[in-house]
Amino acid sequence: MSIAAQIIDIAKQHGIMIATAESCTGGMVAVALTDVAGSSAVVDRGFVTYSNAAKTEMLGVAPATLAAHGAVSEQVAREMAEGALSHSGAQLAVSITGIAGPGGSEHKPEGRVCFGLAMTGRPTRTETQDFGAPGRAEVRRLSRDHALALLRDALGQ
Repeated sequence: MSIAAQIIDIAKQHGIMIATAESCTGGMVAVALTDVAGSSAVVDRGFVTYSNAAKTEMLGVAPATLAAHGAVSEQVAREMAEGALSHSGAQLAVSITGIAGPGGSEHKPEGRVCFGLAMTGRPTRTETQDFGAPGRAEVRRLSRDHALALLRDALGQ
């Protein structure tokens, strides 16, 4: 059984709706979840917020947070995940913002991806993964898989 199918099954058992807030993955987590038959019972919506304006308008990310920390930061990932909860009917949300490449900088290298996980009644968690520079497609795939693992782990707690 795929990780996405596991997430759908566990979410159904617990009556938990899921939302995603994705930047560098462009909806790949939502696609993985909705590829599973029956996912409509637990997937509320996915936000693809590639631009800073979209993060602000769709998820309520504060312009001051973006200005102070940049889009690729745990602070923005936190606000994205919390915004996905508050702008949906979900009780669990994952967010992804990162640099898939090519490119990056000394302070924010290619392959750096920040994640947020928000769940009703629990403190929001954030983390950063440095996947290196294996190429854009691979960074995006690794980011999708990591986000799915975060969702599965949150449902298992």
